[in-house]
Amino acid sequence: MPTETHTRLNGDLIVARKAQDKPLLLLLGMVIAEVKERVRVIENEEKREVQDAEVLDVLRKGIKKRRDSVEQYSAANRPELAQKERDEIVLLELYLPAAVDPAVIRSAVIEVIASGVTAMGQVMGQVLPRFKGQVEGSVVNAIVREELAKLV
Repeated sequence: MPTETHTRLNGDLIVARKAQDKPLLLLLGMVIAEVKERVRVIENEEKREVQDAEVLDVLRKGIKKRRDSVEQYSAANRPELAQKERDEIVLLELYLPAAVDPAVIRSAVIEVIASGVTAMGQVMGQVLPRFKGQVEGSVVNAIVREELAKLV
């Protein structure tokens, strides 16, 4: 059974096709293919229903790949390709839920550190599950580093 995000992606693909928006059409086609592959794995191999969080995870991985590409294109002095990837990132981020406020993450990090945990990995291990699917690990990582640096 398609999830809410999967249904939205398919609907937007139809709109892009009718509008003949080739860049959006190519992007959505590629993302939907990745989502379908993930759905196939979950339903056939793991024998369970697909959750919307898993579709969102596919989108996040696509964004991460594109961010890596932006860095590589920028390093190779290919600004036009880097801009294309940035544009795709903006489009994919429209499908993600609103990000968690960094102040909320910071308060969770401070709470964990106050409980006596001061190792980077242990703090990350306790904070990340609270915000699974709502924030990138790199954001949490940066906040944890800042807060642990204050202890030194």
